[in-house]
Amino acid sequence: MELIYSTQSSGFDPDKRYRNPEHFDRPEAGVTGVVVVGEWPKVVEAYENIGVEVTAIEAESRQVLVVDAGDNKAELEELIGKLRIESDMVRAVIDGLDAGEIEKPEAGELAIRLFQALDGIRLQMVDLAGARDDLATENETLRNELAELKAGEGVEVEALKATLDVAGVSYRANASKESLEKLVADLPRA
Repeated sequence: MELIYSTQSSGFDPDKRYRNPEHFDRPEAGVTGVVVVGEWPKVVEAYENIGVEVTAIEAESRQVLVVDAGDNKAELEELIGKLRIESDMVRAVIDGLDAGEIEKPEAGELAIRLFQALDGIRLQMVDLAGARDDLATENETLRNELAELKAGEGVEVEALKATLDVAGVSYRANASKESLEKLVADLPRA
């Protein structure tokens, strides 16, 4: 089977199999030949490493569209200015995120939406941290209560054993509190 790795979005030959190299993670089994359109060294190297013949084809260069702005030059310059501001604001949010503290951008619809989404995530993380801390405190309280109960039960068990020892009644060393209580309850009243 021959595969063609290409980012093209049209002009497919129905008799050939295509894959998008942007989504490549490992070579496919059963491939006997590969054609790679464009610069995709990861794809080429992976198939060559398993002995599959690879043909690399240079991608068609893209044409740059030059528009004579004419009367719309002012509009285009304004649009470019807005896009630069948007780009700068998004970068500022990302830089702030990298630094660990972000501030709400003054302009730029996308930058403001990005900030709001990140701030929402931050607030959820604060809530989760608070819930985690509450659970940790509750867990510690329960552990302390359990330790107190065990200590109190140990004192009661020792008192029951002492009562049985005075009465000369034998019992297992690892007898439960309930069985010791039953033995004490069965003692003759003096």
